[in-house]
Amino acid sequence: MDAAEGEEITAAAIARLTGVGRSAVTNWRRRYPDFPKPTGGSATSPTFDRGAVEEWLKRTGKGDQLATAGRTETGTQRIAAPERSVSDLQTGELLGRVMAALLPVESAEAGERGTWQAPNGLDDDLWALLDESDFVPVVVDPACGEGTALLAVADRFGDRVRLAGQELDPGLARTALLRLSSDVSGAVYEIHVGDSLLDDRLARYVGQAAGVVCEPPFDVPGWPETELTGDPRWEFGIPAPRDGELAWVQHAYAYLRPRGVAVIAVSRRTCVAPSGEVIRTALIKTGALQAVIELPAGMSTTGGTDVCLWVLRRPSGVRDTGPVQLIDLSGLGDPADVPREFAAWQRLLGHVHLGRDRMAARREPADPTVSRPVPRLDLLGEGANLLPSRYVRRPDDVAASAAELTAVTERLNRVYARIGRGLPTFTTAGQVARPVNVSLGELERVGALTIKSRDYTPRRGDVLLRTLGRPPVVATGSPADEKGIAQVVEIDDRRLDPHFVAMFLRVDAAALPIANTLGAVSREDLRRCRIPRMPLYEQQRYGAEFRRLLELDAALRSLADLSGKVIEQAIYGLTSGALAPGEQ
Repeated sequence: MDAAEGEEITAAAIARLTGVGRSAVTNWRRRYPDFPKPTGGSATSPTFDRGAVEEWLKRTGKGDQLATAGRTETGTQRIAAPERSVSDLQTGELLGRVMAALLPVESAEAGERGTWQAPNGLDDDLWALLDESDFVPVVVDPACGEGTALLAVADRFGDRVRLAGQELDPGLARTALLRLSSDVSGAVYEIHVGDSLLDDRLARYVGQAAGVVCEPPFDVPGWPETELTGDPRWEFGIPAPRDGELAWVQHAYAYLRPRGVAVIAVSRRTCVAPSGEVIRTALIKTGALQAVIELPAGMSTTGGTDVCLWVLRRPSGVRDTGPVQLIDLSGLGDPADVPREFAAWQRLLGHVHLGRDRMAARREPADPTVSRPVPRLDLLGEGANLLPSRYVRRPDDVAASAAELTAVTERLNRVYARIGRGLPTFTTAGQVARPVNVSLGELERVGALTIKSRDYTPRRGDVLLRTLGRPPVVATGSPADEKGIAQVVEIDDRRLDPHFVAMFLRVDAAALPIANTLGAVSREDLRRCRIPRMPLYEQQRYGAEFRRLLELDAALRSLADLSGKVIEQAIYGLTSGALAPGEQ
């Protein structure tokens, strides 16, 4: 991870290098006094010494991964646990990372960027004598948005690649231009404004691009079929008026040179719609389609659209008759579980036939629950249905037998019985005087607690108020404490029990009107919240009961989730023919 001496880096580039959102970098600067100070730039866009930033990341363990732009074999180095939000995990970055895993780059010596292959048929000695700038590969994004996919490619290859994008929205195009201009990788770039499909400003790259990434606009009405006839881009068929995405697929494919690779995001509808069967069939038969990757819900830049990635390759010579690799990631519980590292994508895509022997040497057995090579004839026999989830989960892949399900069910019955016996019992409170309440503001004035700012790093035993109206909790000292903090209440445990405070705060905090965008109690409102005035030993009795109820709630939720999975697997076994009903 040796950085060039004196190299400066922006906050946005730090976010990309560490695999977190830009807001996380801003929080680091505010929260940690030892974060490196700006060494240049402006007040609105400061720059930092890269070496100092990398040293701080390693020392504190705050980064997720440091993308070293090809300096290692995988292009990344993991240095801590992930700290990404779902909003950061969208399709654009994945397009660039999948593209970077597929482009014909060879691993270089440690400490150097990846290097490109010499053009097909060119002797290596002759290649060394030529000006390499004449052969810098071009990666095109005809619907580049904010330039996220192009930046992911630049993070891998740096100035060994030329980037070209076009975007219909002038505001997004300006953002893409600014992001690429602040990128430290040194890649040559160009961004144009306009509708690439109808007014192509990148036409000079048709048939010339080494790679194409594209997340086209989804569910956009098509054009009259009469306006589409005769267009040389439609080599797989004229797209129907409602199949605008298939027009973009062929538009992107037209840029590719022989052996060039395209990674294109399409909606799940485009994988199955009868109106697109002719074009999907042609993509399969000609060998252009290499892989389909189904992503979890919520990954699309456009909300409400479930996305698949199509990997296409323009053949060079003989038509590819190998299988299509279908990868189903739709079952991942969290979009954050989608692989980010180049090495992980290379393993997933290692069975994609791209005409490279070194890829074959790296192949490992595919996980049958995630990835499966499907013969092209099988796809054609299914109406050219390209949804991986249809093929990856096969009846012979059912892991649980009838005996195993019976054993799990018997264990669950015993657990349910134990939980039923362990449900809490309570006594009726006697005739007691109305409790005397005290506000958190009063307790703060006497030093029993301190209300900290949301940027304060919580410690074990602090009471945390969460965003989005979630109930207060007691900090456990784990990294999960720092997620979604609205307020931190530091407790003096010689005078207050934190679980007692959290329990009674649930009532007052939930009753307050929330007006801010965080959906969280303000510090002023929090100081007005009240809890009963009790001796510490009484607080601890209530706190212990509250803690026991929370643990029981977590156990029941976990048990319900496990039971649901057993039921789901049993239904799948019955419907697939792997199981049969037992005797009642």
